[in-house]
Amino acid sequence: MAKAPGNFNQDIHVSDYRSRYDGSKVTSSSLISIEGRITESLNGKWNFTVDPYETFLRANWYSAPEYTADGRQLPVDFDFPNMDFINVPSCWNMERPELFYYENMGIYYRTFRYEKDDKDERLFLCFEGVSYRAYVFLNGKYIAMHDGASTPFDVEITNLVQRDNTLLVAVDASRNDLRVPMSNTDWFNYGGIYRDVFLLRCPKVFIKDWFVRLQPGTSFKKIAVDFEMDGIDSGSAVFEIPELGIHKEIAFENKRGSIIFEADVDLWSPENPKLYDVRLSACNDELRDRIGFREFKVVGNSIFLNGKERFLKGVSVHEDHYILGKTTNESVIRDTIRLVKDELNGCFIRVAHYPHTRAFARLADEMGIMLWEEIPVYWAISFASEKTYSDAENQIAELIRRDKNRASVVVWSVGNENADTDDRFKFMSSLASFVHSVDPTRAVSAACLINEVDLKIEDRLAGCLDIIGINEYYGWYKPDFTELGRILENSNPDKPVIITEFGADARSGFHGTKNMLWCEEFQEELYKKQVKEISSCRYIKGMTPWILYDFRAARRQNTYQEGFNRKGLVDEDRKTKKLAFYVLSKFYSTIK
Repeated sequence: MAKAPGNFNQDIHVSDYRSRYDGSKVTSSSLISIEGRITESLNGKWNFTVDPYETFLRANWYSAPEYTADGRQLPVDFDFPNMDFINVPSCWNMERPELFYYENMGIYYRTFRYEKDDKDERLFLCFEGVSYRAYVFLNGKYIAMHDGASTPFDVEITNLVQRDNTLLVAVDASRNDLRVPMSNTDWFNYGGIYRDVFLLRCPKVFIKDWFVRLQPGTSFKKIAVDFEMDGIDSGSAVFEIPELGIHKEIAFENKRGSIIFEADVDLWSPENPKLYDVRLSACNDELRDRIGFREFKVVGNSIFLNGKERFLKGVSVHEDHYILGKTTNESVIRDTIRLVKDELNGCFIRVAHYPHTRAFARLADEMGIMLWEEIPVYWAISFASEKTYSDAENQIAELIRRDKNRASVVVWSVGNENADTDDRFKFMSSLASFVHSVDPTRAVSAACLINEVDLKIEDRLAGCLDIIGINEYYGWYKPDFTELGRILENSNPDKPVIITEFGADARSGFHGTKNMLWCEEFQEELYKKQVKEISSCRYIKGMTPWILYDFRAARRQNTYQEGFNRKGLVDEDRKTKKLAFYVLSKFYSTIK
């Protein structure tokens, strides 16, 4: 190997500087169940600066000396404690006007003090959502990298933490063809630490993960519990549901324990969102949660909840908010669920196209609405890339670990609108198989495309799914609406179909005839035709029209859109209903 010239500067000349950070990637295997635990928030004001040339990573700013060995000051290009403040959590796009379209790297800095409560306690640094990639540095040391904007990650810092600590996070919001999602999407690319950050203290031996659910196929009479320990191989735990007088001792070996036992439970449903206080204790640790018990099942073309056939009266929802971006709060989520249940007469929400915040499923449990949750395997993902597949599998694994105890979540989706190529079939069929293997209690689906040549529902992936999702825009992108009827007549699927998307853009307050694009009357008329066609099809068992609220989409820039996808039934203000809202509400009111 040729010797580098004497004036070689690695910070300037090395192009693969990111590769040296690849070795500390954290995945789903590090996630800790946080139910019932006390967390210590690191939300608030952090120092922040943009870093469009990624000099932080190139030049190792996190550990760069500010003085020479003999004490002379160096002219460094950073000043972390004096950078301007930004809110955490937030999307940086919504914090400063000049950052609205910023899609590169941002550097976050803060300090925190830590004092042990117990000499054997372990400390974890937890992030609920960082868009898109996060590089984490503590006290001048690189400790973790995580891919995936919308799933949580944890990193243990027990042996690195001090009394006074400096925390740096380099956040990369750039779009990339090898990522999940890829560079071309139809939603806004918000960047930043946009969900909660907190510290979690655990005992030396603790319960790492648990899965509590009604055991399928037991006539709603048995509960199953699985759990994983950390810090000990064998011992016993106690599982309790005080309201039912249940107290079960469970032995564990090789860090894992499980039990199935009989119980007479009041079943969870949208009409009766019954939750039980449950707890699992082992050694000196305990998890607590409020959990509902229900059975979601697919038989032939039908969908059953607790043995009763259901039509999934739903709608799709983005996490986008006109003020908060992708950051959200309990009030916003409650308003959405109330709107769908009480005014739209729905029982189902497709939270698209990425995992929404943890609080959404928790509140759905409490308020009683079923959820479809998905990961952003969206459009033209790099299906031939092993790294891209690994990213996707890890994101669905993190989502399942986070939400598997939520009764409201009934469908895991592995993707949206992908062409039926060989690479895509291998990629998504592998994802579906993985999901089935880790959670056999829920349906697996994906939003598929229609064979527009033969006019029929036809997708090789359908054979790997429990429910077939179909996106169709007949009457809008496909102006000949009559083709939809022919497609439904030509198709004979052996499993239920959910129409996961249909719709038309309408600018709130713009009125015209039912034949004029972009007006509320056109959207209203299309909804009338869609619900009439869909309701007459024997194998369609649900629908989630696109979409509840107008949302930002930078690709959409005509006079009526102005940077928004206007297919919402409600304006971007989340208050003003369009005419089509009432069409769907009336239709859902007729379905029991």
